[in-house]
Amino acid sequence: MKIYDAYRLAVEAGMKRDLRTHEEVRRIIENAKAEYDSLPDYLKGCYDTERLWNPYADTRFSVLADKARETEAECFMWGIDITPAEILLADKLVERGKRIDAVVAHHPLGTSKTCFPEVMMQMTAMFSNMGMEKEKADDLVTKRMEQMLRNMQGFNYNQAADAAKILGMPLFNIHAPADNMVEEYLVRMVKETDPHTLGDIIRMFYTEPEFREASRCNSPPNILLGKPEDECGKIMVKMNGGTSFSKETYKALADAGVNTVVAMHYPDDHFEAAKEAGVNLIISGHMASDSLGVNLICDIWEKEGIDVISCSGFTRFSRN
Repeated sequence: MKIYDAYRLAVEAGMKRDLRTHEEVRRIIENAKAEYDSLPDYLKGCYDTERLWNPYADTRFSVLADKARETEAECFMWGIDITPAEILLADKLVERGKRIDAVVAHHPLGTSKTCFPEVMMQMTAMFSNMGMEKEKADDLVTKRMEQMLRNMQGFNYNQAADAAKILGMPLFNIHAPADNMVEEYLVRMVKETDPHTLGDIIRMFYTEPEFREASRCNSPPNILLGKPEDECGKIMVKMNGGTSFSKETYKALADAGVNTVVAMHYPDDHFEAAKEAGVNLIISGHMASDSLGVNLICDIWEKEGIDVISCSGFTRFSRN
């Protein structure tokens, strides 16, 4: 399998696990095609043509895609965050005789950095599934997405990408597809284990190796708001959507009957907002949760004969 084909395989795996309907996901691609066709010729050469098949703005092949279409994939190095330091690490390993065909990031970088908040619209399906009115969900997510898009404009988005280009190392990132994988996995776990208390949810996490490993590093899953013996009630698992939703969302979730939110992490101002709304908060852990989603992608690649070296916050555990 070529490197770029492995990348597409990961994106397609994420599409299959998107909370939105297949028609909604396809509509994103169709709208991009219509936008591209309407552009004057002088702008078509600047258009991000991955939009014509990839619905996730936070997931892109940033460096040496043409080389990746021709090179066989045997081994990738994948980290949660990739900086020039990880690119240099990969190059050093190659110098020592280790084959590394591409470096993979989880979090957006390069061509996926400034536009990544667009994937936040996935959260509308999450909120609707929890019983929130669609118009309310759309309004909350759209306002937060627009805020995040404004905030992204000052970033040095190509720092790691430039290092990879100079060293001739293909570089891409997979964000929403991996988050979709962990979202589906944990939602299914909640349904199967049917936790009664917040403590039951914490015990559920300890059945998975990523969370046990994070605990050994002093980053265990924990209850941010509530007590172990409190009933969890209606649970929302929030793993995808690119980043956190707005603090105003908690009241709307409470009105929809949500009693407990499980997420990778929370901004500090969410604590008081959730407390006021009467919503329990559980932190699953950022690196542990991201590692689980990444591992589920790596398991797909493993079946294709692709090995993965883990680094930068990612810990590899195979479920094959």
